[in-house]
Amino acid sequence: MSGGVAAPAAALIGFGQVRHTRTRPQTNAFAYPTHFLMLPMRALRTHGPGALARNRWASLAFYDRDHGDGGPDALAWIEGLLAQQGVQGVDGEIWLHTYPRVWGYTFKPVSFWHCHRADGSLAAIVAEVNNTFGERHCYLLPEPHYGQVLTASKHLHVSPFCPVQGHYRFVFMRSERTGAPRLVARIDYHDEADAEAIVRTSVSGELLPLNAATQRRATWRHPLMTLAVIARIHWQALRLWTKKTPFFRQPAAPAHAVSVGKASVR
Repeated sequence: MSGGVAAPAAALIGFGQVRHTRTRPQTNAFAYPTHFLMLPMRALRTHGPGALARNRWASLAFYDRDHGDGGPDALAWIEGLLAQQGVQGVDGEIWLHTYPRVWGYTFKPVSFWHCHRADGSLAAIVAEVNNTFGERHCYLLPEPHYGQVLTASKHLHVSPFCPVQGHYRFVFMRSERTGAPRLVARIDYHDEADAEAIVRTSVSGELLPLNAATQRRATWRHPLMTLAVIARIHWQALRLWTKKTPFFRQPAAPAHAVSVGKASVR
């Protein structure tokens, strides 16, 4: 820092856990260690990628084409989406919480775009969801607050053991207390309006600067992390199948690429 001017935001890497619990009709639960990226996309546009391997092969890298419309500039895509949906005032940082490519491979079940105003408040969060059939859908959550329950109707077929009905409840938390900041994203899926959540999922972790040391830590601790994501999805699906969990065939893809949620009144 010099002359009272704050240093630009820099890329972060999170180390934590993914948790998943299915409550009915058969129970199934697991927790896995993970790492993920938290990227200040506008700072990267202005000041360059720094320690981040962007759009080039590395043991841990980020590729713009893994998001949105598959184009060369993921930030331009999210800015266009916000403009098309009438979201105004996103004149602060846009942080992207996502999985990297590890040794050239990635599968991103969900990424979160935290879209801030200049004063640091959130104008929107966009949950960008991918399924294993190559389909993608974005849930736009306008005017959110950290710690608030946000809801969105389900539109994308994600698991063959869950129907495309009901809604999601999202909660996001970002702690800036002493020590390393911490990030939590929680998604509960309710297949019926007043029923208990059928699935509870969360990803959380401690955020550290992305540098050579933290990238080595990620690579050594989880050398095949993103390949393990897809392998674990299929392993857990096999477990549900052996438990004779009801199976739902893949319906047609959503008619629209984006749907809009809201803050919960409950």
